[in-house]
Amino acid sequence: MSSPSVRGVDVDDDTRCEHYHTERDVVAFRFACCEDYFPCFRCHEAVTDHDAVPWPRARFDEPSVLCGVCGSELTVPAYLEADYRCPDCDAEFNPGCANHAELYFETNSRTDEA
Repeated sequence: MSSPSVRGVDVDDDTRCEHYHTERDVVAFRFACCEDYFPCFRCHEAVTDHDAVPWPRARFDEPSVLCGVCGSELTVPAYLEADYRCPDCDAEFNPGCANHAELYFETNSRTDEA
């Protein structure tokens, strides 16, 4: 089974992009607006003509995070519980992605604001 395609700017085989390309930048996020994977929110902004819509809490049981090393698709809870490592291949994920979590999926703070 092949991995889903990842859209973005200068995306390599491990999902690193022009914006984030350290050894640990090997994860891509699926956006609800277009159902496509992107390495980062900046790539989504660069290659689409619509506003990004984070993955909704109601769909957290569906895969929406992609490991760029092995191609495993994770649900948001599995990604958050993995402690910045792929549970399938043990590749390290960038903990800095947590700084932009609300751009990739609905977070507690987003739902608590209502």
